[in-house]
Amino acid sequence: MPHPVDPSADLDLRLVRYFTAVAGHRHFGRAAAALRVAQPSLSRQIRQLEAQVGARLLDRDRHGTRLTEAGEVFLPRAEALLRSAAQAAVATRSAARPARIVIGYTAGIVVTPAVRNLRHSLPGADIHTRHLAWNEPRQALLGQEVDVAVTRLPLRSDGLAVAELYQEPRVLMVSAGHRLAGKTAVSLDDISDEPMPRFPDPEWNAFWRVDPRPDGSAAPGGPPVDSIEDKLEFIAAGEAVAIVPGIPRAAGTRGDVVTVALADVEPAHVVLVSRASDSNRLVEAFRAAAVECLTGPA
Repeated sequence: MPHPVDPSADLDLRLVRYFTAVAGHRHFGRAAAALRVAQPSLSRQIRQLEAQVGARLLDRDRHGTRLTEAGEVFLPRAEALLRSAAQAAVATRSAARPARIVIGYTAGIVVTPAVRNLRHSLPGADIHTRHLAWNEPRQALLGQEVDVAVTRLPLRSDGLAVAELYQEPRVLMVSAGHRLAGKTAVSLDDISDEPMPRFPDPEWNAFWRVDPRPDGSAAPGGPPVDSIEDKLEFIAAGEAVAIVPGIPRAAGTRGDVVTVALADVEPAHVVLVSRASDSNRLVEAFRAAAVECLTGPA
């Protein structure tokens, strides 16, 4: 029986790994071959471990090797100890090496200030941005294509963490030659008969077409579209109008459409969305940068 030693003595993880190998093979020779060490050396290492724990862990006879009662108790703890050590090493390496994050954003949202802030505060990080279509953020997040997205509601939030960043007005976009193009502001009553593009998402349509209207009436029909670009073509051609986020009269680089203030609708909500269980440290870092830097349209 090995002599007991100070119970506070540190265990050598290499010896613990040797023990689990012998316990798994139930044979010193096969374990030595798997570990690529000489069998006499392995026997000495196991005796050293037994001296450290103060108990015999393995018995050998002509039939092979078996665990003693003490070995049966020690084995699951040894395996847990090795797993914990491996996890600690992985976590440490992950924290030490430059992390990676892909930041998604949808049309009309500028994330540049927050991205610049993140790159300045974490110069070693691997930071990318990716433009997403209006209906892609949820799928891109759950599919691991992006780690965080800045987008607008409505959005299915199950499995996601959603935090509002700011609100922005909703305005009416019309063709430059439309009868309402020169107005300072309009109301829903002014467009009660105007066709409005319809997207293939009921919740999105309900919010962006204000359907039903406050008086309970249905929003007027309109051409089906799949993309914002298609919507713009219908508006520029004078075949539809649309409620969009933005600042009145700021219609980008196109000269054939304009926006007009819309007086009686609630604002749009710009949100930061990530996977609910994501442990990427850069997600939280970007969230802090977004709260600081993304405060709404100028």
